[in-house]
Amino acid sequence: MTSISSRPYQLVIFDWDGTLMNSTPRIVSSLQQAAVRSDLTVPSDDDANNIIGLSLRIGIQRLFESLSSQKEQEFIEHYRDEYLFTNQTPSPLFDNTLNVLNRLKQNKQIMAVATGKLRRGLVDSWTKTNTADFFEASRCADEAESKPSPDMLQQLLKYFGLNAQQAVMIGDTEHDMKMAEAIDMPRIGVTYGAQPIEKLIAHKPTAIINEVGELLDYLI
Repeated sequence: MTSISSRPYQLVIFDWDGTLMNSTPRIVSSLQQAAVRSDLTVPSDDDANNIIGLSLRIGIQRLFESLSSQKEQEFIEHYRDEYLFTNQTPSPLFDNTLNVLNRLKQNKQIMAVATGKLRRGLVDSWTKTNTADFFEASRCADEAESKPSPDMLQQLLKYFGLNAQQAVMIGDTEHDMKMAEAIDMPRIGVTYGAQPIEKLIAHKPTAIINEVGELLDYLI
């Protein structure tokens, strides 16, 4: 079995939506339906995709200009209702995700999550997919500065007593790549999530993968 010291990285940090869970279509349609319910201009698929990974309030500010605090809160409530309860778009784990997580756990790899979800949303996703036990720590949008600030990563590094070169960030958006790039942390971009490969490559990832199973080539 691989020893901790000989692993490529001591800590593997995953984004959640669009990286481990195929939730992008549900997020996009929930954002669009929330806009309808809030009597706002419905964002395009591309515009909605581009805010995935950001904290919701930051994303709203990018989608809609100059909303009142009351209108912003109304949108947030509609979005949460859509995503958690009303929207029936499936959001399963990507194929091979459980295999990869199990292989890493068997290898005694330390894993964590850095996500734009609120804690409530991440716990809900973990409960529905029975995946909480894979992760030894996590940081959510209501516990740190929004991506692309590296605050989530810095908190996780401090928690584990590691430096940036001992960890790797894995994500599907430029926000994930930027947060890791800001502290010179190795990063792996995935092409099957919310954003196209061009946005990932711009931030000089260590690797680009097209399927979850390919992660094992870089992590074991």
